[in-house]
Amino acid sequence: MILAIDVGNTNIVFGGIENGMTAFFSRVNTDRNKTEDEYAVIFKTLVEINGLKGVLFDGAIISSVVPQLNDILKRAVELFSGCTPIIVGPGIKTGLDIRIDNPATLGSDLVVGAVAALASYPKPIIIIDMGTATTVVAIDKDGIYRGGIIAPGVRVAMESLTGNAAQLQGISLSTPKKVIGTNTADCLRSGVVIGNAAMIDGIIDRMKDEIEGEPYIVATGGLSSTVIPNCRHKIKLDNDLLLRGLEIIYNKNKQ
Repeated sequence: MILAIDVGNTNIVFGGIENGMTAFFSRVNTDRNKTEDEYAVIFKTLVEINGLKGVLFDGAIISSVVPQLNDILKRAVELFSGCTPIIVGPGIKTGLDIRIDNPATLGSDLVVGAVAALASYPKPIIIIDMGTATTVVAIDKDGIYRGGIIAPGVRVAMESLTGNAAQLQGISLSTPKKVIGTNTADCLRSGVVIGNAAMIDGIIDRMKDEIEGEPYIVATGGLSSTVIPNCRHKIKLDNDLLLRGLEIIYNKNKQ
């Protein structure tokens, strides 16, 4: 079993995967102030509460968009598992054909998601990832990564709005019963949830104009399960996408 860790700005997805099957996965808050010892305790506890106490991992891999945590998490993984993790970055073999202005600037999370999608779904593919930022990227019929969009994430947008408008308070994120809200909370829910769903539908329509063929559309990320069911396009929800991508990249790079 491979230990796979995807580090985002808001959450760290931590899981075990073997032969493309996820044995477990958990989400914890990304905390830049924690030490390697604290993260090691968290990881060990997550493994145990998922019923895998005493499991021996064959290896580990980390994808991170928070560079200041890379060394801390590397040492944390070594402390609790004995494995030295591969860090996804320059020099790592992915097999992905990237055709953007500067491929070296492509975020590791986008690389990992694209690798997994190519292994799992027919081409062309549109991949949606809803986290701190919402990203939508396109892979063409030849399996070439063509680029995409980055937009403010659902929570980032909502927190910015409620933090800067005195009469708006934080609300729970849930789907409103109808688009036209009749109270402040439902208006805000509609704007955030339905508004993001409509944005994604619109981006998909415009991307389809720029790639040949009918794309398969897949979504992942912590907030996708709230927003994607409100989209009008047929979109596959895949919470394990990045973990599977990490296993594929690990297998391409293991010693």
